[in-house]
Amino acid sequence: MNQTASSAAVAEEAAQYLTVNLGSEEYGVDILAVREIRGWTPVTRIPQAPSYVLGVLNLRGAIVPVLDLRLRFGLTREEYTATTVCVIVMVAGRQFGVVVDAVSDVVEVAPSGIRPVPDMGTTVDTEYLKGLTSVGERMVLLLDVDRLLQPQDAQMLDAALAATDTKAVA
Repeated sequence: MNQTASSAAVAEEAAQYLTVNLGSEEYGVDILAVREIRGWTPVTRIPQAPSYVLGVLNLRGAIVPVLDLRLRFGLTREEYTATTVCVIVMVAGRQFGVVVDAVSDVVEVAPSGIRPVPDMGTTVDTEYLKGLTSVGERMVLLLDVDRLLQPQDAQMLDAALAATDTKAVA
């Protein structure tokens, strides 16, 4: 009985991550934050939004800001292709989309398998990362989605949306 209880506790601690690609780098997004995976569709631009905010889309009546993760991380923008997707995530009760080059798979990561982020070796500002993990021969950077949309960015988006005619958003 104790063995079953301890096995259940260990299983609860492991987290699942949706792995996505940006160029040759692979990132993990906590599966509990993911709401939907959509193919790329054009969005409505928002005036005076940060460069990494592509615009907004109407998701079943909800206006959802969409970020290009490449631009958010200071990488060069790439052409959107058939594999480009928009992952809708929920952070602090707010939905937003993140555009990535491709989605790979879902991996299970035990807390003991997460390593601290090194000071060097990645082009991404480490403030957006929870840690690193190995999946087979691959290295996966685990994203902290709570930090992708900064509070000041959310406030700016709210103000810009209020000034924009959101009925025109398709």
